[in-house]
Amino acid sequence: MKNRMKATFLSFSLLLCSAQLIAADKGVISGKVVEQVGALPIPSAVVAVYAVGAEQPVVTAPTDENGVFKIGSLKYGTYRIKVNYIGFTTLLIDAIILTDKDPEKRLGTLKMVADQTSLQEVTIAAEKPLIQYAADMMTYNVGQSILAEGSTASDILRNVPMVEVDLDGNASISGKRNTRIFIDGKPSDYMTSNIADLLSVLPSDAIEKIEVMTNPPARYSGDGEGIINIVLKKNFKIGLGGNAGGSVGLTGKTNANANASYKAKNYSINGGGAYQYNLRKTTSTNYRENFLTDTTFYQNNLNNFQDSGDGGNYRANFDWNITKKQTLRLSTNYNNNSSNSLGGGYNYSLDEALIEQSLRTTVNTGKIKRATLVVDADYELNIDTVGGRLTLGLTYNDNNNLVNRVIDRTFTPANRAQQLQNNIDNISNNGLTFKADFDKPVFKRRDNIELGLQYTYRNNDKDQRNQYFDFATQEYVINQKQSTQFLYNEDIFSGYASYNFKTKNWGAKAGLRAEFTAVRFDLSSGENYDIDPYLNLFPTASISRNFKKFNLTSSYSVRVNRPRENTLNPQINNADPLNIRYGNPNLDPELTQQMDIGLNAWGMKWNFNPRLTYSSRKAVIEDLKFVDQTGVSESTFDNVSANQQYGIILSGNYRPHKTISTNANFMFSQTTYQSDINSALNRTGKNLSGSIGLSMQLPFKTAFEGNFNYYNNISAQGRNKGSITTWMGARKVFMKNKLNARVNISDPFGRANNSSFSEGSNFRAQNFNTNNSSNVTLSLNYRFARVTKAKVPPPPGSAAP
Repeated sequence: MKNRMKATFLSFSLLLCSAQLIAADKGVISGKVVEQVGALPIPSAVVAVYAVGAEQPVVTAPTDENGVFKIGSLKYGTYRIKVNYIGFTTLLIDAIILTDKDPEKRLGTLKMVADQTSLQEVTIAAEKPLIQYAADMMTYNVGQSILAEGSTASDILRNVPMVEVDLDGNASISGKRNTRIFIDGKPSDYMTSNIADLLSVLPSDAIEKIEVMTNPPARYSGDGEGIINIVLKKNFKIGLGGNAGGSVGLTGKTNANANASYKAKNYSINGGGAYQYNLRKTTSTNYRENFLTDTTFYQNNLNNFQDSGDGGNYRANFDWNITKKQTLRLSTNYNNNSSNSLGGGYNYSLDEALIEQSLRTTVNTGKIKRATLVVDADYELNIDTVGGRLTLGLTYNDNNNLVNRVIDRTFTPANRAQQLQNNIDNISNNGLTFKADFDKPVFKRRDNIELGLQYTYRNNDKDQRNQYFDFATQEYVINQKQSTQFLYNEDIFSGYASYNFKTKNWGAKAGLRAEFTAVRFDLSSGENYDIDPYLNLFPTASISRNFKKFNLTSSYSVRVNRPRENTLNPQINNADPLNIRYGNPNLDPELTQQMDIGLNAWGMKWNFNPRLTYSSRKAVIEDLKFVDQTGVSESTFDNVSANQQYGIILSGNYRPHKTISTNANFMFSQTTYQSDINSALNRTGKNLSGSIGLSMQLPFKTAFEGNFNYYNNISAQGRNKGSITTWMGARKVFMKNKLNARVNISDPFGRANNSSFSEGSNFRAQNFNTNNSSNVTLSLNYRFARVTKAKVPPPPGSAAP
């Protein structure tokens, strides 16, 4: 009897515990996410639930096509919710308490505010996903990467899906032949003679996010097939805050940076500076086989190059809320670089039997100095109570670039005299841009209309002086034929209009941009080049349809690749007399029509974004090479052919555990060149690129992140093939998240390299390049005077704090 009573009591206890355990997992939080203006539902917004004090969410879930979310199986306790979506300010709700007496919290309607730069907006501390996808844009939230502090823009871009960075530090979008680099929505690539230098010193601490636009809307310039827009931080915490840090690498690369901000009720001031020293070593090899009229011979070039340089980036911004309806923003950015280089090369000339006939030895020394200043002024006026807004912007930029190279050549056998040459290029580049943008919600704030005007002026002055050393008189003599001044002026007048239509499940946007371009350039030697002004129309369109667990998108745009000073300039670059380069003043603009169809599907732990792409180009501008009867290679630009490309892009992310996140991006396409001028340029080839990333939150406030990248692309005369580049890093935080220590390892499995193959009617060439990308870097960063950001009060129906 006692045993039966014990068994009964034990069974009852187990049932009671099971019931309590089951009850403990029955907490539910639900709500609906809508736009503040128009109250339209926001599908696929990310809702993250955090336990109090936790850095990682307990669970994340997207809203459905009606903007509704319902998250269950939560243990009783206190939670906070963060809701974010591209284009809107992140929403934070604190002190949501679930108990056995009150197991479900209905948060009601949560209104998200469009992301603008007004100082009156609530700034919210929130953790966004590392990568977000939209119809025609991918957003990489820099703050969620362990590279967010103590790195540079170049380091960040190497980890962004869909972005390729070559050995010279130039960034481009995978599958796009011509990519523009913008900063805060304004073009920066034409403000400096070398955009890679700017990216190499722009600190990651200053960057909020990077937007990769595959089909830019009408608001943006029609130039370039795609845009990489680097968005700098603007909304800072009330009070004083900032950070300072530095890094050092085994290859000699060092970095130091500091940023500070102060925000009062009606104004804010922020600024920062960064310094970087870098030692770069490059090895290149070129093998060329020349097929001439009655003979075949070979040229092999072996080169080593070392470049040591430093530079800085200095920024200052002032934001003033003049009234509740008026905002003024002033900003300035100064960037400087200097470097010293030393290179050596051996050029072997071999006959048909591969027997060496001659050897040319070259020693190349150089000094480069660059400086860029950009000043911006933006004024914003809210003209009514329904969201109408007028924005005026003025940008001035000035860039100076001085390149001084000395080239010493000797020959074996010594039947040719020694040559000593000095090339000096003094380049100045300045411009002025004025723009006016107006947007206004219409039809009870359901739709939106955008209008804008823009004027851009650019001036480029390249003073080229080439001189050779006369050993008889022991002095340099100017080469009059190759010492000229190239003057380039460009005016672009543009205007645009677009209309954005939205319903519960449908969205559509159509726009048209018109650009009138006038170009003038000439040489001091007397040649004048007259280019007739031309007008381009750039239609854009996109449409989307939302379903419960996925949405469908499609977009279309027309883009242009204008020939500019670098491709038009006929000045001859003879730094290597066997491989000379010059521009083509007779180039026409290259026009591209491009479209894509995409799917965005999601689940509790994953997101998948396949996309089909198509582009058609006319008057394609290519860098072409020709070899004359003496074996001298000439490289120039020409409108060689038409080009068609079909492709598929697969991207997405998967989160198998709340502390582990993976992402991947793969692109495969086929490109066909068709030339009516030169049938040798008719070819079809495949393009392949991809990246894989992994991030992990480890115990003891430690994080790990790593990625792999690869690309292989066809060109009009051959193929460019990159190596697999690798990056991985670990981060540890101390002192209540104030001190951040990080170790990065770049290309641990081998140095980055690039190989290319090209051929013409009488030559075939292979090129191989490597640089010292393998490196281990230690970084330290300290944050000071952190002040809690303002929070949004909980909506009706939620528990009081």
